[in-house]
Amino acid sequence: MKLGYTIIYVPDVSASLDFFHRTFGISRRFLHESGTYGELDTGQTTLAFAAHELGELNFPGGHIEAHSSIKPLGFEIALVTEDVERAHRNALSAGAVEMAAPVAKPWGQVVSYLRCPDGTMVELCTPMVPG
Repeated sequence: MKLGYTIIYVPDVSASLDFFHRTFGISRRFLHESGTYGELDTGQTTLAFAAHELGELNFPGGHIEAHSSIKPLGFEIALVTEDVERAHRNALSAGAVEMAAPVAKPWGQVVSYLRCPDGTMVELCTPMVPG
């Protein structure tokens, strides 16, 4: 067993793909012609976005739409970068909301938290230093 996909349900798949490309430099790998599903080029594990309408088809009991919830959902995706401060500023100027400013953690990483316009919670962090 291995993790193959993380799929986040959003109101506008193309807008989420564009936000992640403009803000974090992650290229779009695929957008279905229907506009309801798309993937970013994130390496071995795929980060994908699907429209809420697909969520309605997949989950007959419904789901919480992260972009309209008052508090962020209890999960995050972590993006590793050498310059958390710069990436954090870029995300804020692109429309993300700051959840926690960059801070040096006791174990050596610099970490910040943002909420993207589509409701996705993103951790920006420097690489872990073996120790």
